[in-house]
Amino acid sequence: MEHLKQYHSFTIPYQDSELVVEGPVPADRLRTYVMHPDLDAFRRPKEQFVALVEISELPEGRIILARHGDQIVGYVTFHYPDELERWSEGQMEDLIELGAIEVADDYRGFGLGKHMIRTAFLGDQLENVITFTTEYYWHWDLEKSGLNVWQYRDMMEKLMKCVDMVWFATDDPEICSHPANCLMVRIGKNVPLSSVEQFDRVRFRQRFMY
Repeated sequence: MEHLKQYHSFTIPYQDSELVVEGPVPADRLRTYVMHPDLDAFRRPKEQFVALVEISELPEGRIILARHGDQIVGYVTFHYPDELERWSEGQMEDLIELGAIEVADDYRGFGLGKHMIRTAFLGDQLENVITFTTEYYWHWDLEKSGLNVWQYRDMMEKLMKCVDMVWFATDDPEICSHPANCLMVRIGKNVPLSSVEQFDRVRFRQRFMY
């Protein structure tokens, strides 16, 4: 299927300068930026930068950025689910994962996560897909945030709700391994019923549960 990518950009006041939120950012533009050294939640910043470029080159891949000058201070990734995960089992062309979201320490508290996620959905460009995210407590920065696991879960749930993603049940073992973990989903208004039913079969292997 064809994946519509509509670039959007706007600025946010920051101290004596401004931050830019933009995306989806194409690979050639992305390569002109540098990663903030604190963006290391998932892998080392240089390795994460390589991963962002690779995702931006995918037909379905989307990278939404927050940057200060030419330095990336936050990002959100969208791509097909990993082939090794159960979410790829349905081989659905209209199932997209909101994968990683990260903001550098000094730039937290400015609503960048919400701004980046909202930017991704501007212009109805994700109305023909099911967008999902899997939230695992072991990925959360509980120490630096000062939040407990339930407060962090509440924060992430509110963040995803800003684009109408809602909690969905699943029997996925990783999500079920801790009550704070969750699956959140947004079904685009142009997604056919057949895709919704296929997604139901993916999220529940035990058919009697749905």
